[in-house]
Amino acid sequence: MSSLDRRRFLWGTTAVGTAALLAGCTSNESANTAPNAVAGGSGQNSQPGKAVTIGFSAPAADHGWMAAMTKNAKAQADRFSDVTFKATEGTNDVNQQIGQVETLINDKVDVLVVLPFDGKALTEVGRQAMDAGIPVVNVDRIFDTPLAYRLWIGGDNYRMGVNAGEYIVEQMKARNVGNPIIGEVAGIDSLPLTQERSKGFRDALARAGFSVGPRVSASFTSESGEQQTANLLQSAAKLDALWNHDDDQGIGVMAAIDSASRKEFVMVGGAGSRNMMDLIKADSGVVKATVLYSPSMASSAIALARLLGQTKGIGDMAEHDVPASITTYSAVVTKENVDQYLDVGFDS
Repeated sequence: MSSLDRRRFLWGTTAVGTAALLAGCTSNESANTAPNAVAGGSGQNSQPGKAVTIGFSAPAADHGWMAAMTKNAKAQADRFSDVTFKATEGTNDVNQQIGQVETLINDKVDVLVVLPFDGKALTEVGRQAMDAGIPVVNVDRIFDTPLAYRLWIGGDNYRMGVNAGEYIVEQMKARNVGNPIIGEVAGIDSLPLTQERSKGFRDALARAGFSVGPRVSASFTSESGEQQTANLLQSAAKLDALWNHDDDQGIGVMAAIDSASRKEFVMVGGAGSRNMMDLIKADSGVVKATVLYSPSMASSAIALARLLGQTKGIGDMAEHDVPASITTYSAVVTKENVDQYLDVGFDS
């Protein structure tokens, strides 16, 4: 086991691990028959219980990761005979999403699952729900105060950057590259999530005496990924490694790399799309790994909302209640372990 593999084991729960934690308490089917990206298992809590109506609100499914979040939430709810799933139409209009959540509150759903377009902007409506006695599961983009949610579940942006950086460090040492030129295709720089990812990446490289070289910022879209990566490649005649923050924009990143006929470097993706996993498995190009920020968290959010609605805890935990916070782990998917993660890969 490599040093990075040992740290992955010690640091946290992967998307698969989260599902395993929920196993025995959330599923009406066996794990062997579970569809993709759902939490499954068997046990006392898996049996149908009190009927629970779960309201769900998320931004527009306008890119692969967000579409997978909504799809996974519905798929998980459909597995439970005791769950009624009430989803609003996805929107990137903050005021419209607030209105949709208010409608769900007025409908007196039992539990709310909310992935806000803007966590700060939807904080107040989250508090309204909590004040009305409706537990809120806040997914990923966190509200400004824990008073606005009963449970937060989301990814670890800083660790995502750390793990990408440590994988690249290992690759550079394995190739005896002492002073590597390392590029970065970030997401939207004004977003805290991008800032956290970049900081983790810098910190991991710095521990090995490395640093980020050419860097560009894209917009989580294929078009921006292609344009910004073309700019980066034009400015850097040679690269040893490249980290792209987001596998949705990675389609454009790969298009730019192919167009420039560049293949001298190692590339790491971000989020865990099925497209990137297929490239990793083929092992015929620059893509050697992707760091998970998996939309399987939406499946877990629904499973946890059901438990909250039924006043149950998580199987295999001593506590009687569902925790207040769950951070999913940003596992590094490589050729060696890609088959383990194909079930949580999403279409870009």
